[in-house]
Amino acid sequence: MRLTVGEHSARHIRRIVRSLLDEWELAPLTDAVELGVTELVANVVRHVPDRRCELVVLRLAAGVRVEVTDGCPQLPAQPAELSPEAESGRGLVLLDAVVDKWGVSSAPGGGKTVWFECQVADRDSGYGEGGGPGGGGPPPWRERGGAQ
Repeated sequence: MRLTVGEHSARHIRRIVRSLLDEWELAPLTDAVELGVTELVANVVRHVPDRRCELVVLRLAAGVRVEVTDGCPQLPAQPAELSPEAESGRGLVLLDAVVDKWGVSSAPGGGKTVWFECQVADRDSGYGEGGGPGGGGPPPWRERGGAQ
């Protein structure tokens, strides 16, 4: 879905994502996916001048993949060091802590796609092929429990 996001958009997007997860019987992933979507949308609001993005939520064999594509070519970077008083800069750290794998890839037209996947623990360990941006591309920045 193509969106122009604002400071209060994440609340509405979380509701949509929660509905999809319920429909797909993936409710155990709700907290992680909602946090991931919130952080990626917040990055669009904060760093993309026109605040436009495309959100894709894909059902995988054992979980879900979320992709947020925007027109800003600047790739996200984790700060080298955060002070305890810092009010921003923790989004990717949080994402990394709650999802199974995530990454970023350049999008056609000069933008980027930031994506993440969450897997239900008691299902098949295999992921679908993924037909969206980033699927089959370069390895993600980090994967938990798997080789890069």
